[in-house]
Amino acid sequence: MSNTKDFIVRGITRDGYIKAVAVQSTELVEHARQIHQTLPLGTAALGRALSAASMMGDEIKDPNGSITLQFRGDGPLGSIVTVSDSEGNVRGYVQNPACDIPRKAPGKLDVGAGVGAGVLTVIKDVGEKEPFAGKVELLSGEIAEDIAYYYYASEQLPTICALGVLVDVDQSVKQAGGYMIQLLPGAPEEIIFILEERVKEEAAAGRSVTSMMEQGMDAKAILEYMLDRMGYEELYQHEVHYECKCSRDKVEAAVLSVGREELKRLYEEEDTVKVTCQFCDKEYVFTKEEIGEMLLRV
Repeated sequence: MSNTKDFIVRGITRDGYIKAVAVQSTELVEHARQIHQTLPLGTAALGRALSAASMMGDEIKDPNGSITLQFRGDGPLGSIVTVSDSEGNVRGYVQNPACDIPRKAPGKLDVGAGVGAGVLTVIKDVGEKEPFAGKVELLSGEIAEDIAYYYYASEQLPTICALGVLVDVDQSVKQAGGYMIQLLPGAPEEIIFILEERVKEEAAAGRSVTSMMEQGMDAKAILEYMLDRMGYEELYQHEVHYECKCSRDKVEAAVLSVGREELKRLYEEEDTVKVTCQFCDKEYVFTKEEIGEMLLRV
């Protein structure tokens, strides 16, 4: 598969003790940046959250399923919300896209300070009657550590998560992606040790997701590299995209949900009602006559 397109790749070790997934998300994160006009800090935070949601959503087996990540911190970025379908296609937004704070080191955006302290909520819709929701405190606000902690605390699944977004000098997205490696029940200690040593080696060498991508490695190559001592086998890979699911019918349903009193006020005070989708910035316009027709239905 060409490394010019975003894609997700998933695999498992032959012994069945480790499952892994990686995503190349440069184009979809750049698409999100253009939609929301994010500055570099917002681009990095939203891009990491989109990459995480894509990998998590792709694992849902129900074709109509989805996963929503809500990072609600007290930092200047405000809330970050990302949603993935069961194919890893994502959408999302950051509350304060133009947020800008000092970098914690040259070339190092301080995403943790931008997100701040707060709560990560993960909502999984897997085709059951009610979606499952799990909450954990944000460990660092750096996104990857928070995702790993969620899996450990909520699902008792030891997880290594790495996410990265490299912003170019013109503020466009140069590289974006991530991987998750998870230990399944029964994994022997020697496998855990080997994996821990590999991660330590990468950290000591300063090799991040984006630095590996800068060296020409795509998501597939990164997974193979991280698990080269483990008997890694690929299960599948496919393209992923930034994909908003909004429609006029869905927006109309949202307008109806405000209730009769608010609809009445809108009908009496406004000539038109404009609603902008938070995920794609598309604007939907409803005339006074249309609002009047909605009033008759509630």
